[in-house]
Amino acid sequence: MIRFYSPDVEETGMLPEGESAHCCRVLRMAAGDELEVTDGKGALYRCRLADANPKGAYVEVVSREVVEREWRPRITLAIAPTKNADRMEWLVEKVVEMGVDEIVLLACRHSERRKMRLDRLDKIIISAMKQSLKCVLPTLRGLVDMEDFLMEERGGRKYMGYCADDFERLDFSREYDGVSDVTILIGPEGDFAPEEVAAAVKSGFVPVTFGKSRLRTETAGMYGVAAAHTLMMQQS
Repeated sequence: MIRFYSPDVEETGMLPEGESAHCCRVLRMAAGDELEVTDGKGALYRCRLADANPKGAYVEVVSREVVEREWRPRITLAIAPTKNADRMEWLVEKVVEMGVDEIVLLACRHSERRKMRLDRLDKIIISAMKQSLKCVLPTLRGLVDMEDFLMEERGGRKYMGYCADDFERLDFSREYDGVSDVTILIGPEGDFAPEEVAAAVKSGFVPVTFGKSRLRTETAGMYGVAAAHTLMMQQS
């Protein structure tokens, strides 16, 4: 069954305009057709299309269920956007498909990109959530200054992917326990500035590696999220 997103479907009985157009104009669904709608907060609604209006389709809610996340600990990916915006959009799509709770776009000293189209990323996140049959919409924040991010209270395990060897670096796949909330911090293409690394370590972030290969920023971000999921599965 085709899945749609409407954050207020239980209150309004409506699909947003973009979802309505896709439902009625692109897919040519008609009144009486059944569909699934998620509110992005963990609920999944089985609905029946009542009014096939491409500018604002109305649905009748038939049933509601709460869908638990496939992973238990929270996963936060804090990452500096790449110079090539397409690479960051690709990363966001893939980590949402895998499962992530929060994506924080960081402004670092060596960042080559300090602007991202958050509206475009929001659409990518919604699409990836629906594509992967999830019912929780990840939080997107950006751009957040690195210094401000490090001042935030954040529980669980905290790791920083880091290339240089001036700090001892642990193997992420051996260090993360798979049962704690986890924040994965990834720097820009020019890596973190030494002062940022020192501040991150002071804030409780553990420098780690993701294997012996030198990875691109977006690859490191995806590796970290995928590895976290693998380690969580081993503990389930």
